[in-house]
Amino acid sequence: MLSASHLIKKYSAFTVVNDVSLSVAKGEIISIVGPSGAGKSTLLHLIGALDKPDSGSVLIDNVDILQLPLKKQAKFRNSHLGFVFQFHHLLPEFSAIENVCVPLWIKGTDRKDAVLQATEMLNVVGLGGRLNNKPSELSGGEQQRVAIARALVTKPSVVMADEPTGNLDSANAHSLHNLFLQLRDKFGQTFIMVTHNDALAVMTDRTLTMQDGRIVDEKKN
Repeated sequence: MLSASHLIKKYSAFTVVNDVSLSVAKGEIISIVGPSGAGKSTLLHLIGALDKPDSGSVLIDNVDILQLPLKKQAKFRNSHLGFVFQFHHLLPEFSAIENVCVPLWIKGTDRKDAVLQATEMLNVVGLGGRLNNKPSELSGGEQQRVAIARALVTKPSVVMADEPTGNLDSANAHSLHNLFLQLRDKFGQTFIMVTHNDALAVMTDRTLTMQDGRIVDEKKN
């Protein structure tokens, strides 16, 4: 479903991602671990076409997304990829349901249909009673669940999560770990997650360890 080949990314003379290749099957959850500065987040950004490599390719659903013109690349990214970051990046003036509607509005979905789809997804992540609350009225765990609903609402091929529990306490982090597994079981959703959380990493199907810009170990969990 996803195949990245020989990705290289340099900043000046420093190679951050050094000839990395990986593949991910549909419905698989993989975690990428390693020390700070190992290149984990940069690799995730390259795979998600948030950054451009110096060389290499990324195929998602047989489309080489790095070769698409920028407008088509942005459209593909919005329709086929979901993103969850350590900080939720919700729009503070928007309610939970409006935040989840944003990718659908960008996609051109009818407003009534967008609200219906956003409501369904917020119900799935356990926030059916918080649709009209703004981020400031939600807990940290609830805000991250809104961000997950926003990432999932377009039914993406893969969700990229960069330290998704890094800003949460242990109870909320554990709850979020279980939510990822439930979403995989419910939707066959594919996840690629960068994490420092060993408890989250061991719950995934495979763990890739990065060091000095390379994948130095891979194990099934």
